[in-house]
Amino acid sequence: MTINFVESAIDALSNELDGRLILPTDADYDTARTIVSNSADKRPGAIVRVESAADVQRTIEVARNEGLELAVRSGGHSGGGYSSTEGGIVLDLRDMNAVTIDAEAETAWVETGATSGQVIAAAAEHGLVVGFGDTASVGVGGITLGGGVGYLVRKWGLTIDSLLAAEVVTADGRLLTADPDTNADLFWAIRGGGGNFGVAIRLKFQLHPLPAFTGGLMVFNATPEVIASFVAAADAAPAELSTICNVMPAPPLPFLPADVHGKLVAFSMLAFAGDAAAAARAIAPFRALGPIVDMVKPGPYTGMFPPEDPNYHPTAAAWTMFMNRVDGPAAKTIVDTLSSSSSSFAAVQLRVLGGAVAQIPVDATAYAHRASPIMAHVLALYTPDDKARQEDWVKTFAAALRQDDAGAYVNFLGAEGAERVRSAYPGRTWDRLQAVKAKYDPDNLFRLNQNIVPMK
Repeated sequence: MTINFVESAIDALSNELDGRLILPTDADYDTARTIVSNSADKRPGAIVRVESAADVQRTIEVARNEGLELAVRSGGHSGGGYSSTEGGIVLDLRDMNAVTIDAEAETAWVETGATSGQVIAAAAEHGLVVGFGDTASVGVGGITLGGGVGYLVRKWGLTIDSLLAAEVVTADGRLLTADPDTNADLFWAIRGGGGNFGVAIRLKFQLHPLPAFTGGLMVFNATPEVIASFVAAADAAPAELSTICNVMPAPPLPFLPADVHGKLVAFSMLAFAGDAAAAARAIAPFRALGPIVDMVKPGPYTGMFPPEDPNYHPTAAAWTMFMNRVDGPAAKTIVDTLSSSSSSFAAVQLRVLGGAVAQIPVDATAYAHRASPIMAHVLALYTPDDKARQEDWVKTFAAALRQDDAGAYVNFLGAEGAERVRSAYPGRTWDRLQAVKAKYDPDNLFRLNQNIVPMK
């Protein structure tokens, strides 16, 4: 049920905005409130399409003073549906999307309403790159604050490992700079701690020269032997090579042989940051596994991000986790369990980490899973009447795959409760985050997220 929106809040938001206030009576309200996940169909009391730091400060002030729930939206990809609110205010950053490249210094200042695709394209014009995820429509703010795991993760680490500075509006309305020398505790916390500490409105990134790149899709028949061998090859590969292996039913795509449509395949993306000859050597062990489709070739990094369907809003049960190994028995569990799924689409995604991720001290940022070698993600699409069954199936599947790493990647969490949030921040990381939260957001205004409760 939509909460009755306080009239005084509407009046306050209507004044002194550079951006636009969208209300439920506006013709474009339904379009503006839509987020990526179809499982979170919320009706905010107001959407503020901010255009300046002052707009952000004003929106925060109104939410705080009126006691209204505040959601912060960048790209709208929150797995838990936290990019929107039922009856509260959505602070929508999409119109704050400027990207300023300093090619000589190899840096970029990026407003957090920009998408990763916008930044990648702008940097590519100068032969430079920064690693985000694997989807061009993801908002820069959300993916960065949670960590950022993508196609360049083994070469240059997480997105936060290229973050040099941030401008953040805190719960009391202050606009702060956070970097290694200024508000260093806040800078530590926002590198993996999500949007718990304020609204990041601008981020400064270190860019990296990328004179040559090889990448693309390989598809294999998904046998236990192939899956285990793929993961072993990815682990043994040079750090220039990052991979994502999706074990899933083959979609009816024109480049796939008709006889594999609907059968389990390893739908895999390979990305090599370096010259073509070195790439060929690194990719050779994967080609030796006998792909049924091999579209990996030299070309621009931007080619890794094909156009997306803006009308695709899936509903899926999912579970993110880390694994120590994907050996024969684990690979067999993956194949056997996926083969028995009742979902219209179920998959396991495997990302071999290591490389630059593991070279950074575990306490350097709020992302504390530096030593975890493999990130796994289990998912199953569901219909409204099948949600409970698919959620149970996903949890049972994840339990069968679990080894001795109980951690979770915060950007892939859904609305799974406090215990799962806690698993994203093990040991002393949680205590440090709670202390920073208490300093910058003691009343937990920024709670629509994977929430870190302030230390009392």
